[in-house]
Amino acid sequence: MTLAEISLGTFSAFSGLRLVSYFPQIWRVARDGNGASAISYSTWLMWTGSHVSTGCYAAINLGDRLLAACSGLYAICCIVVIVITAIKRRRHTGLMSADAPPALWSSSLRPVANTPAKGT
Repeated sequence: MTLAEISLGTFSAFSGLRLVSYFPQIWRVARDGNGASAISYSTWLMWTGSHVSTGCYAAINLGDRLLAACSGLYAICCIVVIVITAIKRRRHTGLMSADAPPALWSSSLRPVANTPAKGT
């Protein structure tokens, strides 16, 4: 086996793992009840740009359609995370009332009963 074959095999294996690794992240963002507050737009936009530019470079400069397609899939996964995050944040901010103190809201965004503590 040549060094070129080893590097192609390694690249292919990690590319497959990378593609699969996006799905748990997408799932977690979709299920997040706090407006996807842990997601950084700048990071995901940078990754999207990196994948798009790699895909363009592969298609235009290298003529490598497979690398271009893989990079396109990665970019689509990043865009999905960004879009879901935007939707979650918009819904989250829409559910929070401006006049209600944040302490009255649980992590599930349901109002918490405002009952006095025992002995007061």
